[in-house]
Amino acid sequence: MNRILSELRLYICNNIISHFPSVTVRMFFYRKVMGFKIGKGSYIFLNCRFDSTQRLTMGYSSVINAGCRIDTRGNVVIGNNVSISEDVILLTADHDMDTPDFAGRNRNIRIDDFAWIGTRAIIMPDIVVGEGAVVAAGSLVSKNVLSYSVVGGVPAKHIKERKRQQFTYSTSYKRLFH
Repeated sequence: MNRILSELRLYICNNIISHFPSVTVRMFFYRKVMGFKIGKGSYIFLNCRFDSTQRLTMGYSSVINAGCRIDTRGNVVIGNNVSISEDVILLTADHDMDTPDFAGRNRNIRIDDFAWIGTRAIIMPDIVVGEGAVVAAGSLVSKNVLSYSVVGGVPAKHIKERKRQQFTYSTSYKRLFH
């Protein structure tokens, strides 16, 4: 019975709530029903999908834009003032190809403060994206990204360093029907 209720909750989340045009209703559901820890001024926009409950933590003033897949079978920790662009995929689960039974495993992703993940980037399991780092659109991140680094490509490689400074911007924005 618990499994049925859990699957029903995910179905409602991914097929009804994620399409509901009120960010207030979605955020209430994500916090209270899904058990996500979401800081003040942080938002998750339309059509985002999740793989389980409770393993998402977002700091304040961060945004997950529309159409993202957030694999919450492992822990996903998103810092403050993080911008995750549309259609990004954060993967926390994979299989160990070197085991006889192709064992599944759940690992974590951490995205630190003021990081920016570009459109359609993919972040693989067990990755840390450092403070102020930028992941270019369409990149496949399979290694940790150092703070203030800009990476891009498949697989993502270092492109340049971002100027180290005390950031003062906020990535938080709320749209009426998004």
